[in-house]
Amino acid sequence: MAKALVFIDNPGAALKKSSLELLTIANSLGQAVVAVNGELHDDVAAALGAHGATVLYRPSATDLDDYLVAPKAAYLAAVVAASGAETVLLENTADGKEIAARLGVKLNAGVITDVVGVDADGTAHKSVLAGSYTTTAKARTAVAVLTVKPNSVDVEAPAAAGTPEAVTIDVPADATANAARVTGRAEKPASGRPELTEARIVVAGGRGVDGDFGPLEELADALGGALGASRAATDAGWIGHDYQVGQTGKTVSPQLYISAGISGAIQQKAGMQTSKVIVAINKDAESPIFEIADFGIIGDLFKVVPQATEEIKKRKG
Repeated sequence: MAKALVFIDNPGAALKKSSLELLTIANSLGQAVVAVNGELHDDVAAALGAHGATVLYRPSATDLDDYLVAPKAAYLAAVVAASGAETVLLENTADGKEIAARLGVKLNAGVITDVVGVDADGTAHKSVLAGSYTTTAKARTAVAVLTVKPNSVDVEAPAAAGTPEAVTIDVPADATANAARVTGRAEKPASGRPELTEARIVVAGGRGVDGDFGPLEELADALGGALGASRAATDAGWIGHDYQVGQTGKTVSPQLYISAGISGAIQQKAGMQTSKVIVAINKDAESPIFEIADFGIIGDLFKVVPQATEEIKKRKG
């Protein structure tokens, strides 16, 4: 049976939805095996088994996070050699895409990024041109490396919990010899809101907020959602780039996406147009965001959003 390898980097205390999506794809391609880097909690290992992982690979080195991505690519190359995996699946993050590129060079493998779906025969569906088109591609090499956009796949329900076989993989001795070392880290303040790409509700603001995200934060908190932003807002320094949704930011696909003061340029649409319900608030009736919105409100967000927040709080009671 063909094997598909999923790479999960620092899973934390619970598996992210994006990791479960990768496992769902791996199961559709054959036998799912997983390579993990970082601390692995017993609950996470059990969840991996419940979602189809048959083998769990761990690196012999415990310092991979002390470097940039090169040693992780070397570790994955060793896992591919040991497992015989024909497909490697990673998250479509900046690090994921760089690891995929380095891995492709090491394995002489075809690399496909921005994947939004994979057929049983390995054909990948790519979102291109700011989400305007979906194309198909298939690597003709012995190993294919795919990076998958989050919120692209319906996650399979867990089966009866199984215990994956644990295997330790020796990381090549020269993997860190010339790798760039991380010299410092700054902890990101916790907002108490869900992670943007995992959230079921996203409230996003753009140029129209004019530097004041306060009303949007209150609405997001009232709904139990995440806060997002357009590139114009992040470039202006009103909010951190971690909140950016769009072609050069994060891709979200929540049940509810509220867009406030965002024009809806194609670059922004690329990151949110697969949301189940889109509500747009904008003073300009000709704004492109209304073309894809399920519900549109033409008005001043500083009047509309506080009214919505107050009504939601009242109904929650």
